[in-house]
Amino acid sequence: MSQLFFALYKLFKAIFHSTQDPEFRGLLMLTVILQISGTFFYAHVENWAYLDALYFCVMTMSTIGYGDLTPTTPLSKIFTIIYSLISIGVFVGVVTKIAHVMIQGKHRHPIKSAKPQ
Repeated sequence: MSQLFFALYKLFKAIFHSTQDPEFRGLLMLTVILQISGTFFYAHVENWAYLDALYFCVMTMSTIGYGDLTPTTPLSKIFTIIYSLISIGVFVGVVTKIAHVMIQGKHRHPIKSAKPQ
């Protein structure tokens, strides 16, 4: 259990350090905009509850796609195609930036070895 908390600590630390990068902030803002716009679209076009619409957007963006919710109208199917192509790319960009900071952090603080005498 402590390993989980340590991993979460490292993840949140990497996200915090990533916010100093303007490119990461832009990707993060784009992610939020995509989630909000997708949620409103599906809530109004498909008549889904906002939580269901947000859930669908997150599952689509992260490429999980359980299939429990599916678009039914032609307009929402076209929107989903476009949304998938854009949001998956943005999601990969965000995850790549976070992973880069985590890897960089390991190299920035090398393990101290015993000094030769």
